[in-house]
Amino acid sequence: MTQNAVVTKIIDRRTAEVEVERGTACGGNCGACEACVFQNVIRAVAFNKVSALPGQQVVIESKTSDVMSAAMLLYIVPFVLLFIGYAIGAALHLAEGGCILVSALFFAVGVAANVIYQRRKKSGGITFDIISVRE
Repeated sequence: MTQNAVVTKIIDRRTAEVEVERGTACGGNCGACEACVFQNVIRAVAFNKVSALPGQQVVIESKTSDVMSAAMLLYIVPFVLLFIGYAIGAALHLAEGGCILVSALFFAVGVAANVIYQRRKKSGGITFDIISVRE
């Protein structure tokens, strides 16, 4: 997976900090949906394989499998736990409200486990490589 970025500073001989503009759901027409009130720039550390300098526009690359596994952990696991919680509530012959409560509890446990996992994870998560300087 590749994206365009701008080098903001050199951290050391092998790494640099880059800024990546976050994509918007409205396609850049922010006045239409007003969803862009949050910061639209993401900062990340990338391996500087091409000796890019601050201010240069570059192309960064990350492994698609890393992005997909992070998305699955973040979105799919809590959603699956929601359905598992509902099925357990139904298997226990709980009323509709009880099933919903159990499913919400399982969803919350999935989200909490995700947050704890992300905070305790030793590796930096998704790694980026600067693969070229844009002209």
